[in-house]
Amino acid sequence: MVKILGISGSLRKASFNTGLMKAAAAGAHEGVEFETATLHGIPLYDGDVEASDGIPEAVTALKRKVMAADGVILFTPEYNNSIPGVFKNAIDWLSRPSADITKVFRGRHFALAGASPGNFGTILSQNAWLPVMRTLGAELWSGKRLMLPRAETLFDQDGRLTDAEAADRLRAFVKAFADFAGAESGR
Repeated sequence: MVKILGISGSLRKASFNTGLMKAAAAGAHEGVEFETATLHGIPLYDGDVEASDGIPEAVTALKRKVMAADGVILFTPEYNNSIPGVFKNAIDWLSRPSADITKVFRGRHFALAGASPGNFGTILSQNAWLPVMRTLGAELWSGKRLMLPRAETLFDQDGRLTDAEAADRLRAFVKAFADFAGAESGR
């Protein structure tokens, strides 16, 4: 069984990217265990808080999920042509203490996917993730990226993916990534 973790980079209840992540989990192929995670409960990173209180439980819980996964898909929105601050903040927390970078990121397989109301479907956000993932030593899957433009036409008002073609592309993307992550981890 290949274990894939999807993390949504949006806090919004009817987020396109949370909806995309949920659709990925619901449509995962046989042999793929797809777990989902959100960023709710992760505070803004503050080195003084880390020094006095340690790593917050929400961060520790997300770290455990990442470390248990063969592959992680970042379902990233695009805010102002780049990475959403809340998503980058969560990744910054996951890299603390710095000794954990190796356990959490180094050699772990990551993929990028996203949906956006814009015409380019999160390409700039996904590009902005590249140096971050390289710095952390993650193995960024370059087989495919999934970018869904004009997301408001693909999802209903509750954030559920309703477009059949987009759902087919999503299933193919998840299957290809799971096949890659499973083969690389020996599963």
